[in-house]
Amino acid sequence: MKKSLFLALCLIAFSSLRLMAETIPATDTRITYVGRTAVEGTSVSFDWTATYFRIAFSGQSLTMKASDTQRNYYNVWIDSPTSAEPHRVIAVAGNDTVIELVDPTFLKKSRRAVHEVIVQKRTEGEQGTTTIHEFTTLKGTFSASTPLAERQLEFIGDSYTCGYGIDAKSRLEKFTPETENASRSYAAIVSRYFGADYIAIAHSGMGIARNYNSKFKNWWMPDRYLQTFDMDSTQATRWDATKSDFHPAMTIVYLGANDFSTALAPRYEDFRKHYYRLFSYIKANYGEDHPILCVATKTHEYLFNYVRDLVNNCGLENVNYLGYCPAQHLHTDEDLGADVHPNYNGQQKKAYSIIPYIATITGWGLQDMPVK
Repeated sequence: MKKSLFLALCLIAFSSLRLMAETIPATDTRITYVGRTAVEGTSVSFDWTATYFRIAFSGQSLTMKASDTQRNYYNVWIDSPTSAEPHRVIAVAGNDTVIELVDPTFLKKSRRAVHEVIVQKRTEGEQGTTTIHEFTTLKGTFSASTPLAERQLEFIGDSYTCGYGIDAKSRLEKFTPETENASRSYAAIVSRYFGADYIAIAHSGMGIARNYNSKFKNWWMPDRYLQTFDMDSTQATRWDATKSDFHPAMTIVYLGANDFSTALAPRYEDFRKHYYRLFSYIKANYGEDHPILCVATKTHEYLFNYVRDLVNNCGLENVNYLGYCPAQHLHTDEDLGADVHPNYNGQQKKAYSIIPYIATITGWGLQDMPVK
């Protein structure tokens, strides 16, 4: 009798706890995802760098159940827009891992009734694919999060766009996944400046017609651009832009440095052919009049000449180019992180160079605000 009563009381207590918590699947429409994602059942998967989501809730806690094929790092902001300094950094690894997104102590001190949390992938696809299963809040409920911003941008790039090694303390420091931080790349800085949501189709070492040191032969950035998943070399899941709510005002292409990373450089004819192929994919996604800005680093005499000539002779509407001279802007100690890649200071300088072109092409104009 006593045992039965004890079990009954335990069951009541367990049921009460369940009633105090609300759990929603990752596919709940109140969550806003920004980036290329795939849905399977009630789970959402992605691997592209800088992919992020917004979720709003009221309650005493917020946890996320997620899985990862390897180990990825994420920045988390609570009740604030994204910035170069997140409130916390979390790691996602293993299967069905429950992760605390918000410190309950913070929630107790806050006077807000509803909180919005932004979670952004700071590592790139090579570090694995994340699958989000569900979210749970204790003694609260979920609300609709901020929808996609009216202003939207798309970036296509390499390690510069990924924020490779950006958090390293020195240019002599070797890269580790912990030093990669997409939220501090020029793409993120530019987007924050304009108050835009953005996606980054970027992978370190990728080129237009030749990858760094000829890595991944016959699989270049124009090929990856077609994919839902960065690391899906089979292209089994091709991205369908017509089914997406994301409609960027323009696309910024910052590629080419890896094509000329060693003495074995691509011929102009090959470089032009594959750049034009990328143009055709972008225009197919967003329309013939969709603006494209090609950023060409003047680190190699051929690269800038290639980009200038192919843009001038492409015969397409709204295709522009920008020549960037890092040697005149980036100083060895102040501006460089791991493996001689730009740190946050160096990325800010890149953003300063690109912002005026975007302001002019989109008609958004320049803002009276810092670039950070």
